[in-house]
Amino acid sequence: KKEEVDSRSIYVGNVDYGCTPEEVQQHFQSCGTVNRVTILTDKFGQPKGFAYVEYVEIEAVQNALLRNESELHGRQLKVSAKRTNVPGMKQYRGRSPNPYYGSRRSFVPGPPMYPPYGYGRLPGLRCPMRYRPY
Repeated sequence: KKEEVDSRSIYVGNVDYGCTPEEVQQHFQSCGTVNRVTILTDKFGQPKGFAYVEYVEIEAVQNALLRNESELHGRQLKVSAKRTNVPGMKQYRGRSPNPYYGSRRSFVPGPPMYPPYGYGRLPGLRCPMRYRPY
């Protein structure tokens, strides 16, 4: 069902934030019968700047793709076929190693290293900085 709906839908990028679904529908009405226009919003209700247009017939998608780089509200639209969301595509990559935390240095035998002038620490062998807010 979802794949079938996605095959009849297009993605419209770079949509003006002041644009209404009715204006997007009028812009793509000439390509075919528009079933639904969805402009996505963030958690504050502000538009994200892209929309999905669902058509009644599949042939309308090919006509709508020809409207790529057309202008609406003075902005150049990016039109492409809607992808079906595949769960698990964004796979967990693990934590990237932090270069500032816990660098384990191997012991290199050699002459003993003393701090200069008999006080302070060696600059290369200090503990990693810890966040102390107070």
